[in-house]
Order: sequence, then C-alpha cells, then structure tokens
Amino acid sequence: MDSRERMIEVIKRRYHFDAPDVFAAMLKVPREDFIPKEYWNEAYDDNAVPIGNGQTISQPYTVAFMTDLLHLSGSENVLEIGTGSGYQAAVLSHLAKKVITIERIPELMASASGRLNRLGYNNVKVELGQGSVGWEKEAPFEAIIVTAGMKSVPKALFDQLKEGGVLVAPVGLGEDKVMCEYRKLGSGEIEKKEHGLFNFVPFVESN
Repeated sequence: MDSRERMIEVIKRRYHFDAPDVFAAMLKVPREDFIPKEYWNEAYDDNAVPIGNGQTISQPYTVAFMTDLLHLSGSENVLEIGTGSGYQAAVLSHLAKKVITIERIPELMASASGRLNRLGYNNVKVELGQGSVGWEKEAPFEAIIVTAGMKSVPKALFDQLKEGGVLVAPVGLGEDKVMCEYRKLGSGEIEKKEHGLFNFVPFVESN
C-alpha cells in the first residue's frame, strides 16, 4: 500500500466515511507537489499544511468531504473560491468537466497556475480575483465550492449558481465553521443542509 492509499484508508477508518469516486480522484493527485518541500514528509498525513501567505492546504478528509457534497457526475462546470496551492482544484478536475478557481493572493495564484499547468490539469483555469464576487463571465456554475471560512455566503455566489446546482461552504463566526450544503431549487429558493464543524482559515475581503 503506497502513501496515497494509506491516506484514504485512514480517512475511511477514522471518520467512517466512504466516497469511492472522490477517493479515486485523490489517488491520482500527487499531494506532495502542492505543499512546500519542508513538509513533504507530511504530504499524506490527515492534517492541514501551511503553504505560505498565511494560508493552508486543507486536511485530506476535509477535501474529500467537501468534494463529495458537490455530487459531481463529470459534466459540471465548477467554481472554486480560494485556490491556495491548487490541490482541491486538481481533485475536482478528475470529477468535473471544467474548474474555474479564484485566488486573491497574486503569489499563490501564480504558483498554483504554474503547478497545475506543469502537472497537466488542462481543464483547470486559475484566475486572480476576489472570491466574494465570484466569476460572472463564466457563470452559471453547476457547483461552487468555497475553501475558506465565511461569515455568510455572498449573494453574488448564489446568483452564479445554476438552478439545481450545489454550493458548499464553511460558514460561521469562529475558527470552527459549520459545513453547509446549499442547493438552488427551481424556484430560485435556497435549500440548506448542515454537516458538522470544520476548522478553516478565514475568508479575507480585499481592501
């Protein structure tokens, strides 16, 4: 059993959680390529890892759990808010038709874009921008995922979500956020489900 397989087995055993399609995608992504070299020995531990600029790469279980909540079938255009290292986008690329990912920090945006291109993730597009306004030019999206803790979900993101689509975001005021799954109904109403507490770096608005 290699390191990626052990990571998946730890997630299954520790959380009694199984998501075969998501796990298959995670097995294809070299997590060590998305973290600083000094943390390579932690690449497949079930922990968040610093990536610079006050940001982290989420723990593998969180990535798996959030991805599973999107219920992707392979035909979707997905918007990710908060590129970070690009790891979440890489996982999504194996499960969706196209991924647009927004990063507000220029250094992280540039490094993630270069990394994803080098590794051949051709259906991922990294953009520099403020996540709270989404990415109107390619909306609507069948799925939207927010990878930083928000106090509340901006209206712009719901506006860019296709009817029947799913938005997943960690929401709340403290460090521990409630993982929320929102579905946009045909009437335009938003249905919300809550899925427990997760720890996230805070979402930061631009000045």
